[in-house]
Amino acid sequence: MQLTLHPFELKFKHTFTISRKSKDVQPLLVVALEQDGLTGLGETADNSYYNMTVPRLMDDINAHRSFIESLPLTTPEEFWEFLYPLFKDNMFALCALDLAAHDLYAKLLNKKLYEVWGLDISHNPLTDYTIGIDTIENMVSKLKEFPWPIYKIKLGTKDDIAIIKELRRHTDAIFRVDANCAWGVDETLRNAAAFVSLGVEFIEQPMPAADLDGMKKVFEESALPLIADESCIIESDVKKCKGYFHGINIKLTKCGGITPARRMITQAKQLGMQVMTGSMNESTVGTSAVAHLLPYLDYVDMDGPLLLAEDIADGVKIIDGKILYADRPGTGAILIK
Repeated sequence: MQLTLHPFELKFKHTFTISRKSKDVQPLLVVALEQDGLTGLGETADNSYYNMTVPRLMDDINAHRSFIESLPLTTPEEFWEFLYPLFKDNMFALCALDLAAHDLYAKLLNKKLYEVWGLDISHNPLTDYTIGIDTIENMVSKLKEFPWPIYKIKLGTKDDIAIIKELRRHTDAIFRVDANCAWGVDETLRNAAAFVSLGVEFIEQPMPAADLDGMKKVFEESALPLIADESCIIESDVKKCKGYFHGINIKLTKCGGITPARRMITQAKQLGMQVMTGSMNESTVGTSAVAHLLPYLDYVDMDGPLLLAEDIADGVKIIDGKILYADRPGTGAILIK
């Protein structure tokens, strides 16, 4: 097997702001694995909150290059198990390798990835489109610029209720709210009560992950369902979210790829929780991989390529929230830059 690393820096269409930071550029790393004349692609995103930079990702992967290249690809799951001891402290790097292995494996079978799993794609959920924190005027402008059936609204300001009220005046779309840990108990309960009549479907990670007592109270009293994000990073976090959240948002980059994500989905459903996968502003490489999990999901946030001013790949297309798969084996992603 041959390993190749492709670092990129992609510009956003608009400055992307959440409760804790703003950014204009998204650094990314694409991993290519080649075997038997076929190449699989995987991707991971730079993220300062988790102390993950592209140089660190490349250094950690290159440190184990000879071992990775010595492995034959039997199944992606076995490949992941071989690599996990080496990358258990860097799930972002493991994710890119795992996605590449799944893409390559499906190509070796000459099947789309969802076909390898025997899934029915006829009832896939629609993806939302994210409106980052900005002035109310600018958030309305972004919404009008991109008509969509479902929006994820980033919040964490002193004007959160006013934002949702004003956005509601301009669309009948479903709203999902993501506070990225910015609220406390009283604020969460107050906002949830206000949002019920404003067409908000659920609230994602309203409070810091460490505030378990507060989250328990919110879970018991919230007028809206609550979805875990920062509280659900890896497999062992799923059961910890039971009784604190109604569902979980799985980020492939954070949990280590498709292999653990599928186990997390199974575990969450066994616990009676809803399941979502989220975006880390990936290009079409990572987004195409997420698309094959859609038949398992209740909700999906895979709008990464839509937020970027430029893309590096061709693969899945997203039209009015609906995901259209590329007519290629594997995940369907190919690099165009």
